[in-house]
Amino acid sequence: MRTTVIQDDTGTSERFLRRSRQADCPDIYALVCDMEAKQLPYDEFKEIYSEQLEDNRHTCLVCEENGKLTGCINLRMERQLHHAGRICEIMELVVHPDYRCQGIGRYLFEAACNEAKSQGCLQIEVCCNQLRLQTHRFYETCGMHNFHYKFSLSFTQTGDYSNELGR
Repeated sequence: MRTTVIQDDTGTSERFLRRSRQADCPDIYALVCDMEAKQLPYDEFKEIYSEQLEDNRHTCLVCEENGKLTGCINLRMERQLHHAGRICEIMELVVHPDYRCQGIGRYLFEAACNEAKSQGCLQIEVCCNQLRLQTHRFYETCGMHNFHYKFSLSFTQTGDYSNELGR
C-alpha cells in the first residue's frame, strides 16, 4: 500500500502500511488488550478477527517498521439510514506503547481516511471512552469534532457501572 522511509537519531527505518492478514492476529490481539487494559478471551477474539477479514464491510490496516507490527486501525464501513450514505467508523486504532508519539497514529488515521474516501464514504467517525483524554486530543488534532454522545448498557456487568478502563 504505502511505504515511508524515516530517518532519526538511530538511523533509517522503513514504515510500511498494509492490510492485515490472519497471521497478524496475535500481534493485534496484544495491541487491543493493551488498549483495553485487560486480557480479552483470545479464542473469541480470533474468531471475530477471522470473520472480519472475510467481511467486506471491515478493513484492518497495520503499520510495520523493520518487520515489527507497530500499530493497527480497524474500520467498519456501512450504509446508514440517518446519513443516507456510506460511513466509515474507526473501531480500534492502537499503536504499540514503544512506538507512540512517533506519527504512527496519524499515519494510520490518514490511511483510513484515504481508504474510506476510496470506498465512497461521506465521513469517518470514532467513539472513544471519556477517560481517554489524550486520545480525544489526538482526534482533534486530526481535524475531528466531538458532536455526539454514545450511550451503552452492559448486559453482562452487574452492580457498579462506573467508567473504568480495564473492566
